[in-house]
Amino acid sequence: MDEKFHMFMETVDERFCSFVKQINEYLTGSGCKCDIKTQKSGYVVSYVSNSSKRTLATFVSRKAGMKLRIYPEHIQEYQSFLNTLPDKAKKEIKKASVCKRLINPDDCNPKCIMGYTFVLDGEFYQKCRYMAFQVTLSEENNPYIKQFLEKELLAAANYE
Repeated sequence: MDEKFHMFMETVDERFCSFVKQINEYLTGSGCKCDIKTQKSGYVVSYVSNSSKRTLATFVSRKAGMKLRIYPEHIQEYQSFLNTLPDKAKKEIKKASVCKRLINPDDCNPKCIMGYTFVLDGEFYQKCRYMAFQVTLSEENNPYIKQFLEKELLAAANYE
């Protein structure tokens, strides 16, 4: 195991170590490159798709705990899956910042990649790319996080 990844793993809550390793193995085994950086808040571990060269997911450390930020480029293909998420995960998604660029392109940095438009529990949302799907690791959320990544990789494979 890479030294940086090992150091990152030392910062992960022991309850979630096996899940984080499982996600790492799944994403790297699916052709994603793991990129690890340090920031004030801790490690940022990103997984970049070799095919699209875009980030698929990033582990980020927050005071509230470890989160996995997912960048679902193909959310339209499986947005009904969002309705199956646990209530706490849905709440995190619903309270995420709106995407200013989707609402008014002049209100945000022109270099910013636009966020996501999707339907969750029958409501229409336009959320910021960096905040929308940032789910806290928990016993309840983790199985859904894995399914979310699987659905995104499957949808992405259909476009290659």
